[in-house]
Amino acid sequence: MQSTDKLPLLVAILGPTAVGKTETAIALAERWNGEIVSADSRLLYRGMDIGTAKPSAAELARVPHHLIDIADPDETLSLAVFQQQAAAAIASIHARGALPLLVGGTGQYMQAILAGWLPPALPPQPALRAALEGWAEQIGGDALHARLALVDPAAAANIDARNVRRTLRALEVIFATGRRFSAQRGQAPSPYRVLRLGLTRPRPELYARIDARIEAMLATGWLDEVRRLLAAGYPPALPSLSAIGYAQLAQHLAGEITFDEATAEIKRLTRSFVRRQYAWFKPADSGIHWVDLSAAGADSALNDAIRNFLDSEEV
Repeated sequence: MQSTDKLPLLVAILGPTAVGKTETAIALAERWNGEIVSADSRLLYRGMDIGTAKPSAAELARVPHHLIDIADPDETLSLAVFQQQAAAAIASIHARGALPLLVGGTGQYMQAILAGWLPPALPPQPALRAALEGWAEQIGGDALHARLALVDPAAAANIDARNVRRTLRALEVIFATGRRFSAQRGQAPSPYRVLRLGLTRPRPELYARIDARIEAMLATGWLDEVRRLLAAGYPPALPSLSAIGYAQLAQHLAGEITFDEATAEIKRLTRSFVRRQYAWFKPADSGIHWVDLSAAGADSALNDAIRNFLDSEEV
């Protein structure tokens, strides 16, 4: 069994959307000589700033950030590529004598790093992928995901139905190998000693924060951001633009739904997303040090957890 005594340290800050991960992570990074590695699948993309709640220029200047604005919206970054780039960023942070903080609410991205996932090694199959993409255009993302659920329920359970790119990849691996996608993903021992800090708030408070944030995003130009992306030639069918909010605002700009309908749907889908996030990182998980940010002493609890984590390394 692999000893964890001298493994490189990694602090993971996880939690649902709008809970306060960005401001909390920046404050902790400032306090503990940290650098932030984003594990958010939408912060990767340039030009998608408002609707992803990307850290502001002032926030980015306070501490070093990694894996933000590294791709255009029409570029495809696989989970394996994310893992490679995250591992490289974490190694560079360690080399500088700083503490890496892996921060995000994308469960698959966080687990890929924390649990040592090994994606199937099958290289891309261009002809098969093109056929599957044509099929997806004909039947739609939800129907494609339903087909995946028929042949590999375990894989479908771990892939968001809106993530057409990952659904396509799972089907590509299944059809090319004749084996279930879920059976081909391996797992290696984690190369890090990890402190998992889970941020939470009472659900009514979290939902109120979500609604307020969405209203603020819309008031500060989210619709114009979507309009600019579409005008730049990025089609709404792109996986990146399937993100909650971007898809609904694109529908509004196409005249398919009203602005009020788009706003209501964004709020509804975001609440549903929060429930899925809590399914990835369960409050009952004893491996996660949960801190209620609305409670008195939350800042002290977070700093004490990191202090104890670092002190235990020195014993």
